Amino acid sequence: MGDLLQPWHILVLFFVFLLPIVILGLIPFWFICKKAGFSPWLTLLNLVPFGLGTLALVYLLAFANWKMAPAPMATYPPSPQPPYSPRA
Repeated sequence: MGDLLQPWHILVLFFVFLLPIVILGLIPFWFICKKAGFSPWLTLLNLVPFGLGTLALVYLLAFANWKMAPAPMATYPPSPQPPYSPRA
């Protein structure tokens, strides 16, 4: 029977459990980078170990100038004026 965790067991566990979790974590950053006007390939910074890549990407997104026009300010229409009635 041998040891419980052989090296190939760890590879199987990685591909079955960890790889889908990593991919699901990268998808939101991919779309955020694309909508912000950056290269979506910056998402691969998340693969840098110990969270340093994710931290770098978050700081890049937070402090960079986004290539988007700001949304126009919401304005209210002017209030209707009462009809003009000349006084005699």
